[in-house]
Amino acid sequence: MAGIIAAVVVAAGRGLRAGGNTPKQFRSLLGQPAIRPSLAMFAAHPDVGLVLPVIHPDDSALYESSAAGLNVLPPVFGGATRQASVRAGLEALAPRAPGIVLIHDAARPFASPALVSRAIAAAGSSGAAVPALAIADTVKAVDARGRVTATLDRNALRIVQTPQAFGFDVLLDAHRRALAAGREDFTDDAALAEWAGLEVSVFEGEAGNVKLTHADDFFRAEAMQLMKLADIRTGSGIDVHAFGSGDHVTLGGIKIPHARGLDGHSDADVALHALVDAILGALAEGDIGQHFPPSDPQWRGASSDRFLKFAVERVAARGGMIAHLDLSIVCEAPRIGPHRDAMRARIAALSGIAVVRVAVKATTSEGLGFTGRGEGIAAFATATIRLPWTNENA
Repeated sequence: MAGIIAAVVVAAGRGLRAGGNTPKQFRSLLGQPAIRPSLAMFAAHPDVGLVLPVIHPDDSALYESSAAGLNVLPPVFGGATRQASVRAGLEALAPRAPGIVLIHDAARPFASPALVSRAIAAAGSSGAAVPALAIADTVKAVDARGRVTATLDRNALRIVQTPQAFGFDVLLDAHRRALAAGREDFTDDAALAEWAGLEVSVFEGEAGNVKLTHADDFFRAEAMQLMKLADIRTGSGIDVHAFGSGDHVTLGGIKIPHARGLDGHSDADVALHALVDAILGALAEGDIGQHFPPSDPQWRGASSDRFLKFAVERVAARGGMIAHLDLSIVCEAPRIGPHRDAMRARIAALSGIAVVRVAVKATTSEGLGFTGRGEGIAAFATATIRLPWTNENA
């Protein structure tokens, strides 16, 4: 079953049971669209080569903002059923001839890289495998009147999750056969594979790999994730750049027309530099100069977007999240107020958080010091992050 490994993220449903006017896969979850963690996780997994989202045609704008900056394939449009949407994804991938395909519901945003690795290994050994959890509760069968008809043997029962993993060719063939037979009623790919005569095995799932179905699921999912991120840290950052030649300054990722520019080895974005140091400080992972030394010519003129994305990725690499970013800019000119909202939006986009989690403030120094004399700009930043609590953190 050699070949590239692909992941199809199914996100074409309407999610009506979750309530609200936005499909559940695009609703906010811990400050970001619910679909984004799955896309980001698959895109970053070292063994997954292709990530293909399947969306509803009406959700194109929602999808584009949700997936901004992620290394995934352009989405394809799904069908009227989950089965039709998966088939659309498989047909779109067929020219690339993957060896293994993972089918994952966007409504399960907390699947881990370890679960994906287990899925890949299971598909490689059995050809068709699904993650499953044992049932701890007693299970009863009931009739239409709500009367118990049997007590089932829970030892033989499992709760099935996604991502479900298959040899690509056999799953595509099974979907094509089901279409030809007029069968569009399968609720997951394992059921379709079973109908097609494939032997499906199970591998260990994850209790945290919850599915968002109802409105209350969002509250429970957020609470569950925040309980895991119990190590709350705060870092601070300070940066200063002097004015030099130029016709604009770059602050918070936004170019602002000005009579002078800022001197610096990179683009001298004093605001983003302070934020980078604040995030790295919260992580206790050095400072911006340690990771991007000004003596290194590759950073000459570099966009500070890259530095902030690096710091954000360091948080994600440790399984954490950014809770809040607070930035204060000190200068006599240019005026920051007219650009405040654009800066907040840009910083939020670079950090992968909601704009309500970014504060940008500005003040003068009342004519005092180098900023008061108009010689440069200073920035002060604070970052609050949440990391998983481990014994090493104690």
